[in-house]
Amino acid sequence: MHELIEKAVQEFKKLDNKPVRVISHLDCDGLTAASILVKILKRENRKFVLSIFKQLNEKNIKEISLENYQTFIFTDLGSGYLNLINKYLSNKKIFIFDHHKLENENNYENITQVNPHLSKSKENVQNLSGAGITYLFGKNLNEINKDLAHLAVIGIIGDIQEFTNLNKEILDDAVSEGKILVKYGLKMFGSQTRPLNKVLQYSTDIFIPGVTGSEEGTFEFLNQSGINFIQEGKIKRIIDLDENDLKKLTTSIILRRMGSEKSPEEIFGNVYLLKDELDEGLKDAREFSTLLNCCGRLNKPSIGIGVCLDNFSLREKANELLKQYKLEIINGLNWFYKNKDKLVKKDNFIIINAEQDIRDTLIGTIMSIISRSNVYKDGTILIGMAHTPDLYIKISMRSCNSSNYDLAELLREIVNNKGEVGGHKQACGALIPQEYEQEFINNSIGILNRKVY
Repeated sequence: MHELIEKAVQEFKKLDNKPVRVISHLDCDGLTAASILVKILKRENRKFVLSIFKQLNEKNIKEISLENYQTFIFTDLGSGYLNLINKYLSNKKIFIFDHHKLENENNYENITQVNPHLSKSKENVQNLSGAGITYLFGKNLNEINKDLAHLAVIGIIGDIQEFTNLNKEILDDAVSEGKILVKYGLKMFGSQTRPLNKVLQYSTDIFIPGVTGSEEGTFEFLNQSGINFIQEGKIKRIIDLDENDLKKLTTSIILRRMGSEKSPEEIFGNVYLLKDELDEGLKDAREFSTLLNCCGRLNKPSIGIGVCLDNFSLREKANELLKQYKLEIINGLNWFYKNKDKLVKKDNFIIINAEQDIRDTLIGTIMSIISRSNVYKDGTILIGMAHTPDLYIKISMRSCNSSNYDLAELLREIVNNKGEVGGHKQACGALIPQEYEQEFINNSIGILNRKVY
């Protein structure tokens, strides 16, 4: 990767002082990548205009080609749309900082691309996010940008990546800069700051049937668990529980989620705390990543960017969005658990057609949570479908914990040129017209029955 990043740095240094056009994605990784780039450009005294896109397509690429900019920088998207970018922006200078699968490996004279799929060191391919790439570019451009490593860590967490290889290097930078503290603990949002009942009631990443989303169910669960959760008339935080009560809580969560006892390792792990974060509710980098995802998914990406750039006036708005987002996720998960008998279920794959019952911008998040919930056996492929307001269907494809299949390739075969496909080997998505809904379901059943064992 070093040679790709160094080339981008040298090409960037050749630019004139004209304003730069920045395009980024609306999820956590895209918003943190954009925020990092904004900080870099400001420090370089360069003017810029930023837009956040849900996805690229021929229409919006054609539209931005009509704008009077000579330099475009794409973060966390672009590599899957090289043909269109080359078609409409061939007379512009293009930078792409992306980690998604390449549409092709052609060398375009005007495009400088940093993508781990182009690296000679292939072990990095699954371990670098859009924010991570943008950060490494900034760090190599100027060492002062090392203080932005924590934003890349948030992006890495939001993209559900592991801290290995270059991601570990980025985490180490954030720790050495005094921005991140790593602790081992229960991987539940708010465990450091919020009352136990609220942590459980709003637990979506670790979904607890009958508890998540239900105040009454939460207190029933706590009473049944035998935990001493009251102290001096107040409900304890998770960090206030003694070792015995923490074991009771862990066991009760596992039993409620699985119906049989499993290893507690699935809900314990490293917790990444933002040392400079003043909002106690956002100290946990996972919680911060969720807030950014909610800003994007609820069509308020500018609020997420503002929070990353320390605009404290936007914190209250962001926290209100987070409450709305979590409620929508809880409603989506509850819909899934109540309608499991209506799904297309096979031994190794599940098709979940939510139609209008889950927001199209949230279907990917819901699928990711279900894929980590142990509802289905490892390797099971999940396909989520949700209608968009403009008569399309958003498709999200995930595998439970791990899969030997390239999901993006499978999805391209299923879609069969009837829509746009993008994403990774383990997580991908598509957008198809609603008129192809049944054809898509039939293709999914036929192809997955034949290929997935």
